[in-house]
Amino acid sequence: MENYRECGKKVKDVSLQELRDRLAEFARVRGWDQYHSPRNLLLALVGEVGELSEIFQWKGEVEKGLPNWSRDDKEHLEEELSDVLLYLVQLAHVCGSLILAAALTKIFKNAKQNTLSLTLLT
Repeated sequence: MENYRECGKKVKDVSLQELRDRLAEFARVRGWDQYHSPRNLLLALVGEVGELSEIFQWKGEVEKGLPNWSRDDKEHLEEELSDVLLYLVQLAHVCGSLILAAALTKIFKNAKQNTLSLTLLT
């Protein structure tokens, strides 16, 4: 586990493209491409979101930054967040989606809709 921690400390900023490429290589080397259909990746993603949800299930509201959480709890959270991100990146890749561009477009679209809604209310 120490090796994992050291690797994480050295990575300051990584692109989604690099993640996507590393995931694709990881799957290719192991012969997993045959299983990485959009449906299978979506179901795996949903399963990981469920595991992420379990971490919070009985905690009630928690403070930003999780100041009362143990190091082990925070590490577990990071692992589950990572699983969700990795499956999402893989799913976007096999669907041919440019997820970052789509995300920015969605932010702008929501901002425009919210501005329009506020204008209509006044």
